[in-house]
Amino acid sequence: MVMTVLNIAMVGSDDLAKEIAKATDNRDVDTYVHKESGPSGPRILSIIRPAKYPDRIRPLFNALCAAKVGLVEVTAVDGTFGEVLVAFASAGLNRGIIVINPSDGGWIDEEQVKALFVQAGLENWTQCSTDSIELRNSLYGLMDEISSELESSKSAQLVVPVDQHFNVKGIGLVAIGYVQSGTIKVHDELLLMPSEGPGTVKSLQVMDDDVSEAVAGDRVGIALRNAKEEHLSGGSLVVHPPIEDKRAGISIEMALDKHENSILKLSQSPFQKRQLAIGDVVHASVDLQFVVGRVKSIDDELIVEWESPLFIRKENPPPVILAQLDSKPRIMGSATLSRLE
Repeated sequence: MVMTVLNIAMVGSDDLAKEIAKATDNRDVDTYVHKESGPSGPRILSIIRPAKYPDRIRPLFNALCAAKVGLVEVTAVDGTFGEVLVAFASAGLNRGIIVINPSDGGWIDEEQVKALFVQAGLENWTQCSTDSIELRNSLYGLMDEISSELESSKSAQLVVPVDQHFNVKGIGLVAIGYVQSGTIKVHDELLLMPSEGPGTVKSLQVMDDDVSEAVAGDRVGIALRNAKEEHLSGGSLVVHPPIEDKRAGISIEMALDKHENSILKLSQSPFQKRQLAIGDVVHASVDLQFVVGRVKSIDDELIVEWESPLFIRKENPPPVILAQLDSKPRIMGSATLSRLE
């Protein structure tokens, strides 16, 4: 059965999320799911909400990694709201929904909020009330708008960033994450990066159901055979191994490029006044990786050396969110990276 999933990064209250969908999981991010029947199978709204934000920024980055659209509940126009705008714009989430819901009967200038969204580069976001039916309809409308993008990402190379892994009695080692691109099937041979450990798909679960394959957008549990737990960590990436078969004329590269040093093109947020200098420490967030780097050069090109390797997709790489955790806002903007040999 074909199942279409729309992953939504949300900054807002638990109450509003529960108006739209049913709470399913509580971790660094809370998740909520709503399922309806569509003409070609189930249509799923999956909300990913960083519960520990703004105290911790990494859960926000993790929510943005998996999402295709955004949802922001505006309770006040303050520094946190500004950082949220920078975050969604830097992640390239240029479609989303604004819900203006002032806290404690306060007042918010709607025109000011809309102007700030436009200034951040989020002019395509639309405003909704707190009505659950209106919100769901608007989110399904966004799903329809990007349906071709959701479909084409299923045929790209496989990339699954792992956010949890554990041993299950009678099953063995299980890795869990959102399929960012591609399709994973039972019996597939896998490569666990950065350890380069092997593994084979023993079984797959999506929404607590056993399935034969999972596609881009799905949150999948991968039961692994012939894999070692020490080959998995937070920020591990599951990919298909490269294939080189000269007799059959097949040559498929690995989906990821390994960056130890990068030439970085920064698209700085309009709300960020700070300029990078040589020696500055930066953090890069992409595909659930959160890697520390140091600025080595800013003359002709901005060059960053990474403390541990950063893996970037070769096909349609997502924007890399660049942050400095001691600046305000903490997010510098979005970056495109070229590997420096």
